[in-house]
Amino acid sequence: MTAHVVLHLPARMIAAMGGLRPPLLYGRIRDCLAARGVGVALVEGFDADAWREDGDLHIVENGRGQRPGVLNAATAYFEGFFHVDPVGIQAASRIGGLRYDPAAVDEAVAQAYLVALQQRFAVPRRSRYKQTKAVSDLPQGAIAVFLQGPAPQRIGQAYCSFEAMLEAVCAGAGGRPVLVKPHPLKPELGAEIIAAVQAKGFAPITTDANVHDILAACCATVSINSATAMEGFLHGKPAVLFGRSDFHALVQTAREPAEFEVALARALTDPPDYAKALHWYFGQHCLDIAADSFDARLLAIFAEAGFDAARLGLH
Repeated sequence: MTAHVVLHLPARMIAAMGGLRPPLLYGRIRDCLAARGVGVALVEGFDADAWREDGDLHIVENGRGQRPGVLNAATAYFEGFFHVDPVGIQAASRIGGLRYDPAAVDEAVAQAYLVALQQRFAVPRRSRYKQTKAVSDLPQGAIAVFLQGPAPQRIGQAYCSFEAMLEAVCAGAGGRPVLVKPHPLKPELGAEIIAAVQAKGFAPITTDANVHDILAACCATVSINSATAMEGFLHGKPAVLFGRSDFHALVQTAREPAEFEVALARALTDPPDYAKALHWYFGQHCLDIAADSFDARLLAIFAEAGFDAARLGLH
């Protein structure tokens, strides 16, 4: 019996699927399958409690958890890169369970890949969220702290509060300036966190500068598990995380505030090979909307989940 492909999307994405600019990933999935004679079904949302395996392939936007016949999908940190994953998304993706061996990554290929990513993101100063176009003059050698929204705490990915993280960085900065950027979508939350730390006598420098200006100026990034940790690799900057991530093999992680100074020292003295790290994570384990191999890799993910060309009725 032929299986169907069902996309579970928010209402706004379903509406966009009928327009000239469908959501990047789901428009490409639809086009990939349409070119092989198969359509997709669109369903608003996903009721995890009510769902039962039905023989079809379900792809769930921002899906969580492992279920037969279900793939979870979301942006993988960089614009145009995606997880389509049977385990989870972002910090919970299956990449976190893989072994990273830099010796197994071709150096020349990785270096070319790094240059291509830099041209795609760092040179034009592009990031996932809207950034100021003005170039900012920032203190060199600072520690850059990037705040996020409430999600890491809400879903149990954070090892401490944002306030405790920022306070630990200020206390352990070793005389370095501390730059702190609120999340572009949660500026009020960021302002509250910064004010609470300032009230304790610390003096972090708040900035809304373009993320690439901050990354160019800093010596290292600190976050719970922000995409800026990976963006920092484009600028040759190591990262310290205060939360769970699926790229923990590429960074230093502090499981409590008291571990920050040691984690920072390790990050600065033993940084990853940024080119190999980026190629391993994005080039080998994520879907790139701009890659010629997108369709082949997407169909390989479907096949691995038990939905090969024959089961889907692909021509």
